[in-house]
Amino acid sequence: RGDSRAPTRLVVGVSDSLPKLTTWRLLRPALQAKPGLRLTCRIDKTERLVADLAVHALDVVLADAPFSPSLPVALFNHLLGECGLTVFGTESLAAKYRRKFPASLNGAPFIMPTPNTAMRRSLDAWSVEADVRPLIVCESEDVALLQVFGQEGMGLFAAPTVVEAQIRRQYNVRVVGRLPEVRERFYAISAERKLAHPAVVAITEAARETLFG
Repeated sequence: RGDSRAPTRLVVGVSDSLPKLTTWRLLRPALQAKPGLRLTCRIDKTERLVADLAVHALDVVLADAPFSPSLPVALFNHLLGECGLTVFGTESLAAKYRRKFPASLNGAPFIMPTPNTAMRRSLDAWSVEADVRPLIVCESEDVALLQVFGQEGMGLFAAPTVVEAQIRRQYNVRVVGRLPEVRERFYAISAERKLAHPAVVAITEAARETLFG
């Protein structure tokens, strides 16, 4: 009888900088663990999402950076896991830049997330450290648009290694190389220190044990 009282709805805030395939991989365990769950996703800037979370308009926020307290509210970061980045390109671009990777990225056409994203900050820091400067041909806040432009041969692009196989299949692109030292981290941000919503618990457990385990 206890299960009948379990929440049948999950309202998730998804940071607009979070890759959509990664978002699906994070959310899928909740749907599998809770048949009949009604899922609502709101995509926005993390700052606006955490403001809604603070007034309990959301159950959880998924983001690629931890919440930093700019609001006078108690919110909690739960690290789901981390992985490196994989660089992708069309068959011809991958063939050209795969040799001597990652030094080959110097001057290579690259489609980047905008500077306000965690992935871009990580790539920029790596670029300075490795003294490798790609030629930025496009910046996009929308990660899915960035991947479509990459699919069309506009330039190389990066995505979390954890969804490498899905990116290759969905966009028909090739792996140019991997940057394990450039870390992408993923967080569940909640209004409670101990997660209570069973679907959110399913998300965090699957992420830690399976996806990033």
